Amino acid sequence: MRYLTETDVHDYIRGICFKTGPPGSVGAETEWLITDPARPDEPVALDLVSSLVDQAGPPPNGSAVSYEPGGQLELSSPPFNGPATAHAALTADIAHIQKHLDAAGLCLEGRGIDRFRPPVRQLTLPRYAAMERFFDMGGGRGGRTMMCSTASLQVCLDIGADPADAARRWRLAHRLGPLFVAAFANSAVYRGRPTGWRSTRWAMWDAIDHTRTLPARPAGSDDPAGAWAGYALDATVMTIRRDGAPWVVAPGFSFREWLRGGDHGRPTHDDLLFHLSTLFPPVRPRGWLELRMIDALPLAWWPVPMAVAAALFDDPAATDSATAAADRLWHGADPGRAEWATAARDALGDPGLAAAARTCFEAAGAALRRMDAADLARLVDAYRENFIERGRCPADAEPTQEVPA
Repeated sequence: MRYLTETDVHDYIRGICFKTGPPGSVGAETEWLITDPARPDEPVALDLVSSLVDQAGPPPNGSAVSYEPGGQLELSSPPFNGPATAHAALTADIAHIQKHLDAAGLCLEGRGIDRFRPPVRQLTLPRYAAMERFFDMGGGRGGRTMMCSTASLQVCLDIGADPADAARRWRLAHRLGPLFVAAFANSAVYRGRPTGWRSTRWAMWDAIDHTRTLPARPAGSDDPAGAWAGYALDATVMTIRRDGAPWVVAPGFSFREWLRGGDHGRPTHDDLLFHLSTLFPPVRPRGWLELRMIDALPLAWWPVPMAVAAALFDDPAATDSATAAADRLWHGADPGRAEWATAARDALGDPGLAAAARTCFEAAGAALRRMDAADLARLVDAYRENFIERGRCPADAEPTQEVPA
């Protein structure tokens, strides 16, 4: 058996995670809380949901169906050429599943965090059992809440045309990330009460193991592959999988230290792939850029983050506007943990974030018309008028009633 070296890790990340090519492909991963309006404080059995999804059959446009530990439903689209095509395809796939849930009296609820129900893990796979133990050992209940009670909308964009373009897009993703947190914050209520955060989902992520949830540093590096390799090497090992024996959870060392050997041997290539899958920063490179900082949104608005991100990254004029807005917002630097927290807590109540959001949404609407995505442009304009121009986000309109009796 051949064991890995640090050079192998760098080579894999440079060749696979940062594989470059002409940009333009767009995809999205939509996560949904499944609720029963007649019993909003009770979990919906995953067996029931999966049975209904199976009855529906495969989504017509190829979206993959999967489930998060608490029973959240995820539809992940394939990559499509441009946001308009991705929007049409994923909208049809969501509707394909939704009608079977509707017939059973269940709802696809687009929120960043469950408003009423406590976290209950329904998936029993070893991966999730180990993850739950790992986060529990870190203290607090934030890990379980993150696993079982949160939902996001993840936008997937190409890495870039070449290494220089990849570095530009990597930095732009990190500099626009807090703005996306703020503009789409949709999780102000947890357990029936306001939390003081517009994005409580972000606060939950921020409260757990920082070696795997904080943004990669240095985000502004001219060598993002090197920055990501360093992040992966320094992140703690969540678990060591063992065939025919209990998994070792939280062995107490980083992946870099594991490469040097010890009581648990040394990792293989498969161990590296598993380790990378347990890292959850707001921007994660997987052969594409996965933007993970966006709260799940209601059905009417879910396409907006995908459309805005695609426009700001793939249209040159919109990219220039977004870059200038980020320069003004961060004074040429990159946002740190405090700035991300401000975005999650205050959202567009922060004047700087509000001004940057107005610039970016206006630029995105114009770009979408140039990208032959007029329907999406109108939807982005409607979102801008309803929220951005008013300094609001969906969380500002969220009800705050107590847990139902």
